[in-house]
Amino acid sequence: MAFQSYKQDENMEAAGKMTTLLRLFSYLLAYKAEIILVLFIMGICVAITLINPLIIETAIDTYIASSDIEGLIRLAVFGVFINVIFIILVKIRMFLMAKISNTVLLEIRNELYTHIQTLDFHFFDSRPTGKILARIIGDVNSLKDVLSNSVTTLIPDFITICSVVGIMIWKHPILALASLSSLPFMILGIWFIQTFSHKRWQIHRKKSSNLNAFVHEDLSGIKIIKSFAAENETLDSFQSLAKQHRDSFMAAVRLNDGFSIIEICEGIGKMMLYLIAIQIIGIDKVSIGTLVSFGLYLTMFWDPISNLSNFYNQIITNIAGAERIFEILDTKPEIFDEKNVGTLPPIRGEVVFQHVSFSYDDNTKVLHDISFHIHAGETIAFVGATGAGKTTIVNLISRFYDIQDGTVTVDGFDIKKVSIESLRSQMGIMTQDNFLFSGTVKDNIRYGKLNATDEEIIEAAKAVHAHEFIMKLENGYDTELKERGGGLSIGQKQLLAFARTMVSQPKILILDEATSSIDTQTELLVQKGIESLLKGRTSFIIAHRLSTIQKADRIFVINHGIIEEQGSHEELLKKQGAYYKLTMAQFL
Repeated sequence: MAFQSYKQDENMEAAGKMTTLLRLFSYLLAYKAEIILVLFIMGICVAITLINPLIIETAIDTYIASSDIEGLIRLAVFGVFINVIFIILVKIRMFLMAKISNTVLLEIRNELYTHIQTLDFHFFDSRPTGKILARIIGDVNSLKDVLSNSVTTLIPDFITICSVVGIMIWKHPILALASLSSLPFMILGIWFIQTFSHKRWQIHRKKSSNLNAFVHEDLSGIKIIKSFAAENETLDSFQSLAKQHRDSFMAAVRLNDGFSIIEICEGIGKMMLYLIAIQIIGIDKVSIGTLVSFGLYLTMFWDPISNLSNFYNQIITNIAGAERIFEILDTKPEIFDEKNVGTLPPIRGEVVFQHVSFSYDDNTKVLHDISFHIHAGETIAFVGATGAGKTTIVNLISRFYDIQDGTVTVDGFDIKKVSIESLRSQMGIMTQDNFLFSGTVKDNIRYGKLNATDEEIIEAAKAVHAHEFIMKLENGYDTELKERGGGLSIGQKQLLAFARTMVSQPKILILDEATSSIDTQTELLVQKGIESLLKGRTSFIIAHRLSTIQKADRIFVINHGIIEEQGSHEELLKKQGAYYKLTMAQFL
């Protein structure tokens, strides 16, 4: 999938609405006992609802007509009693369904988040973070009413409609047909609306995702926006996306408002009921109680249809959210453990590339037939121009991407044939992105080794000379950091990220421009810590500052995806080749 900015609508494969709904409702199967209880409660509620018109008919035709006050009171007490039970049962039903639907939402959100974490970098490279966030939060939340009403509306209201029709036909077939004469118009209206509504709600979901992605990107880059005084330009973009979001919603909801046809059909039905009763059958042949009960039953017929139409509206509105969720859940990671994959045992750190070629897009090769043998404990430095392929090589060692040709082995084990967890757990990786999480300084360092003791954390911080500045913070290692380490200097953030990597005590250490944001004086201190930590570990260092890699055992000069030359600092200077030119250019 090509990269999608916040301006681009997401492309999705069409999925059948019924398939998506069945998949969504399958989450309810884990709560069969609770749903059966809810349905039992709903059955009692439906029965009480159907009895109420009969109570009124009896009251009018039997007790009021004969002035039987005692009988009327007994009937009224009975009616109040069963309706109090009705109210209590409705409250219980609402509580149970709220609990079930929220638990299912939690399950879906956990499943979605867990699955996203298994996806490879290709997935995250292809879409803005805000669009992913929109699915985890907004799209999942949109399913709550659908899940709840699928039980409390779909089945009970369908039973109510069938029961009402049966009772009306049993009591008076002609009046029943008159009351339901407008039903064909409603069916035609529903067909027309559902044909066009789903696509409009899909568009609205996409526009909502675009707006969410823009806001996330805008807030993440707020310092750049303010630095270039670009507030007006970003405001224009926001207003444009917000307008598209509003217009797409208005277009969708305007069509859904067409379901007001139900109220029109109900009015026509009642008009036909009274017209037929008075003009054709004759008012003397239909009791007042029967006419009143028919009016109530007619309302009871159209109210569930209105509920079902609203439920259908919810489905049309939110099925697009379910489709977007399942689209991610169905995305298969490109980097995954093969069947019967082995576990990488504790390693020494020998790394071998054999005729490795790699491309990010299957078109333009980034690496061309790379081969090298790194002995355990060696320190290797990669230098070269930006885009030469240095970071790609270390990404392949970590198996963040899979190679197209050749093999990569660690201690003789093909990294494709061992579990990803057992490989990466023995590696320490520090990139240019010194991301810090909200939490304490101690928590951020412990992220490199979740069971690290306080002593190990302090030792790692001292090794990279972060201990001194940490102790000057308000609460030392217990100081709460703001989002992304706000309030710390770039150098301090990088030192903490370095300590986080070091606490894991990796067998293979990867430093990708790890000291790029540290000033020269701090770098001299860090180098002392690095030298002690590199001992006994296979280390790969990518650095544009050539002063930081002069003590490496070997230096590889990467140029256009090939190893142009390799050797120690002194050996490469004597050759007066590419490395010599880089050194002279930098120091001059």
